[in-house]
Amino acid sequence: MADIVDIAVSNDSFKTLVAAVQAAGLVETLKSPGPFTVFAPTDDAFAKLPPGTIQTLLQNIPQLTRILKYHVVSGKLLQADLAKLGTVTSVEGSTIKINTSDGFEVKNATVLAADIEADNGVIHVIDTVILMG
Repeated sequence: MADIVDIAVSNDSFKTLVAAVQAAGLVETLKSPGPFTVFAPTDDAFAKLPPGTIQTLLQNIPQLTRILKYHVVSGKLLQADLAKLGTVTSVEGSTIKINTSDGFEVKNATVLAADIEADNGVIHVIDTVILMG
């Protein structure tokens, strides 16, 4: 089975996420045994950010790294696990609200595809970049 990074690299919907993870130097971390739960924004999710945001983040690696770490949770948490928890703490340190009462939402993002299993965790594809606060 492929790891989280390999799955993202092989999917054309994650070009921006892959570039951001590479720029932030998080490739090796996300290739490590983990396990991790990753809320993975699609290219369309990144495109929803205000114009120039991605370029600004690529020039501010500490901020980019913090935002990317906000999309990662330690442990392998499938949709059923997340539904029981209600909130999780990201590796960045902030909490993320999970809502499964009407669909599957992570903070302000809708999960487009859940439970994509990897060697070192699980990916949940989201339609919006989630931000702390």
